[in-house]
Amino acid sequence: MRSVGIIGASGYTGAELMRLCSGHPELQVVFATGDSQAGTPVADLYPSLAAPYPDRVYQSWSPALLDGVDGVFVALPHGASQALMGELLTTGVKVVDLGADFRLPDAGAYQQWYGEPHTRADLLDQFAYGLTELYRDDIVGSDAVANPGCYPSAANLVLAPLVRAGAIDTSGLVVNAVSGVSGAGRGPKANTTFCAVDEDVTAYGLLSHRHTAEIEMVLGAQALFTPHLVPMSRGILATCTARPAASAGEQGLDTTEALLGVLAEAYADEPFVVVSERPPSTKATLGSNSVHLTVRHDPRTDTVLAIGALDNLTKGASGAAVQNMNLLLGLEETAGLGTAGLYP
Repeated sequence: MRSVGIIGASGYTGAELMRLCSGHPELQVVFATGDSQAGTPVADLYPSLAAPYPDRVYQSWSPALLDGVDGVFVALPHGASQALMGELLTTGVKVVDLGADFRLPDAGAYQQWYGEPHTRADLLDQFAYGLTELYRDDIVGSDAVANPGCYPSAANLVLAPLVRAGAIDTSGLVVNAVSGVSGAGRGPKANTTFCAVDEDVTAYGLLSHRHTAEIEMVLGAQALFTPHLVPMSRGILATCTARPAASAGEQGLDTTEALLGVLAEAYADEPFVVVSERPPSTKATLGSNSVHLTVRHDPRTDTVLAIGALDNLTKGASGAAVQNMNLLLGLEETAGLGTAGLYP
C-alpha cells in the first residue's frame, strides 16, 4: 500500500478524493486536513464517508504529517498552495495540486487571469500539466502535477485531437459549457443557494473566465468561452463550435464520419474516453472517471460541432487527480477508478 495525504480534504474535491481512495487497492489515506473543520469527524461533515472513515477526524495542516507519506493531494482554493508548495516539493513526496496555481506556464499569465501576483514562479517548471490523455509522457517521471480545471478538461479533450489533425480552423473557436453547482465549492455563496439556482440557468464569467487560459494554452489558439450554471449537483457539458480548416476537404476531414474517426483514433487506447455518435450526457458520466465525446460536421452551415461531457468532481477534478497520482507512484493508471456512471 502507498500512503497518501489530502490537504484541503473538507471541500467537495477533497471528499471526492476520500471516496475514490477508499476503494483504491493501493492507496491509503493517512491524513486529511481541513483547517476550518479541524477536530470535526469526517463522517459528521460527509455521512457518505462514514463507512470507510468511521473514526477519521479532520486535522490542521502541519509539515509533520508528511512523515512516511508517498504522495499528497492538495485541494485548496487558488492562491493557497503557493505558500506551502516549496516545502512539499523538498520532501520528495509526489504532489498532485488540484488548484489553479501551477497550471499556467508563467507568472504573468497567472496574474492576468487570476488578478494577483504569483509568489512561487520559480516552481512553475516543476509541474506537468495533468490532462493525462494529452500529456501522459510529461506526467510519467514527474514529481508534481498540476491537475487541470474541470471546464478545460471537457473542452480540450474533445477539441485537441481535431486541432492536432488540422481538421478545424483555430481562429474562431467557441466553447459554451454548463456545470453543476458543486463546481462552485462547498462554501456558502448567495448565488449558489437552492433558491438562487433552482429553475434557473445563468451565464457568468463573460469574456473573462479563468479557465479560458487553460483552453487556449492546450489548443494554442484563442477561444470564446462562456460558462453557465445549471440546477444540478455535478456534471459538465461543453458544446464547442468551429469552422472546418481550409484544407479539411483535401484531407477528407469534412464529414461527420471522418471527424468521429479522428477522435476514435486519438483515444483508441484510452480507458476513460468514450467516443460515440450518441449525444453525450452528464448523467451518463456521474461518479465515473469517464469523459464522453462526439462530433458532427454540419454541411448546411459548414460548422463543426464537438461535445464533451464529464463529472466535474471526478474526471474534472478528483478522479483525474487519482489517475495522475497512479502515474506518479508507478501504479496501474486505472487503479481505483471506475468507468461506469451511476444511473438512474
